[in-house]
Amino acid sequence: MKELDARGLSCPEPVIMAKKGLKSSPDGIEIAVDNVASKENVTRYLEAMGCSVSVREEKGGWKIRGEKQ
Repeated sequence: MKELDARGLSCPEPVIMAKKGLKSSPDGIEIAVDNVASKENVTRYLEAMGCSVSVREEKGGWKIRGEKQ
């Protein structure tokens, strides 16, 4: 499981990071984001790639975990 930090970045950069992360860690990723648009876009992307997705709120943002099924 690869951990990524996309806090401070605006879309589409977090989605691009998620895409690269899934290529290098095909079992799944966990990515930290700090704005609603990034949270929604990364979640949608991971779901479209066939991942099971969980989102948890943390201080100053969210952690999105996408695992291949």
